[in-house]
Amino acid sequence: MPVSMYRLTVPAFQRGLTNLGVYLDKAEKFVAEKGIDPVDLVGARLAPDMLPLSGQYQRATDSAKLALARLTGTDAPKFEDNETTIADLRARLAKTEAYLTTITPDALDGSEGREVVISPGGNKVIFRGEDYLTGFALPNFYFHIATAHGILRNQGAPVGKLDYLGRLG
Repeated sequence: MPVSMYRLTVPAFQRGLTNLGVYLDKAEKFVAEKGIDPVDLVGARLAPDMLPLSGQYQRATDSAKLALARLTGTDAPKFEDNETTIADLRARLAKTEAYLTTITPDALDGSEGREVVISPGGNKVIFRGEDYLTGFALPNFYFHIATAHGILRNQGAPVGKLDYLGRLG
């Protein structure tokens, strides 16, 4: 029996967002212990031409909500990309998590065959829903989580592989 599109999306996105929340717990403790300005950590980047930590959270949450909206043929909530504090990032995660709870398994029925059109970099790409999810949406979501992880590690925060993987089992 095939795995449902719901099972491949909502629980995966929820787990990733939970892990991003754990990162914020560790980041908050880290800046307090080291006397670092949290705004500096939220603005930290791996490279000058990459998005800062805040941008990674913005894109990860956007990836989750836009994937579900595209697959269900509905509109995703819009968030301003104006987070500058750890508290702001927590609030963004909470809003995204709340949206995810509104998506039912029935809403994703048949979405594996739905046409999804995106235009990354101005290049129009047309996917079947399942191919969009496995070839773009999930890899993009995890890229931004992994990059947030990398930024935090680069800044000295004590995050590790088990934080990235989250609760096992």
